[in-house]
Amino acid sequence: MMRVGATLVILIVGAALFAPWLVPFDPATQELPLRLEGPTSGHWFGLDELGRDILSRVLLGARVSLFVGFVVVGVSGVVGTAMGSIAGYYGGRIDQVISRVMDVLLAFPGLLLAIALVAVLGPSLGNVVMALTVIGWVGYARLVRGQVLRAREFEYVVAARALGAGTWRTITRHVLPTALPAVTVQATLGMAGAILSEAALSFLGLGVQPPTPSWGTMINGGRAHLLDAPHLTVFPGVFLALVVLGFNFLGDGLRDRLDPKTERGK
Repeated sequence: MMRVGATLVILIVGAALFAPWLVPFDPATQELPLRLEGPTSGHWFGLDELGRDILSRVLLGARVSLFVGFVVVGVSGVVGTAMGSIAGYYGGRIDQVISRVMDVLLAFPGLLLAIALVAVLGPSLGNVVMALTVIGWVGYARLVRGQVLRAREFEYVVAARALGAGTWRTITRHVLPTALPAVTVQATLGMAGAILSEAALSFLGLGVQPPTPSWGTMINGGRAHLLDAPHLTVFPGVFLALVVLGFNFLGDGLRDRLDPKTERGK
């Protein structure tokens, strides 16, 4: 499954990176006389309700989804790793304060909190990224905190502190490396969640605004034509499912490869 996931991710990421050179038509060009036309040799995925080429919009929509995913996972991973390291290494009141903040954020359903934040701030790509990051760092912080609590009692970590190693050096050189495999798996699986969340917000009209193509917006626009023109929702929906499955398969494969217990059981 890991190879299948890696192949799907590489293909979709490659298509997104080279989308400006792969798109057969301008995604904003409208051919109103041919609106809702199904797949043809000229337009492989057909045309949407405004006569725009769906293949071009799907490829460019991949750039939006992957951009949101990488930025949200990157920022959430850095912030969560830093907060979890501080909480786990220092403990005491610092750990209690950070843990209570995480508990408050976890008390709300993630997507509903993101919807509330975007509704207050206004629909835009930047606000979507910020809303998903406000929620996303908690998972990394809890994961890293648990790893650090375990690693700080290792003999080589205690020896490093006894030899006079500073806090920063001890955390970055001896403690954090033990958490990196788990963070890597979390980040891979988090990509799928971030992409799905962006699509959900765009579907509700709170994400990327037209005319910028987004898979969620395209699926929402095709709801009214599910019976007479199903290709409007099928193609962006299939691409969304493939990229989510790809990252999930890749994350599951990495977890099996990096988990020592799994390796011993084989």
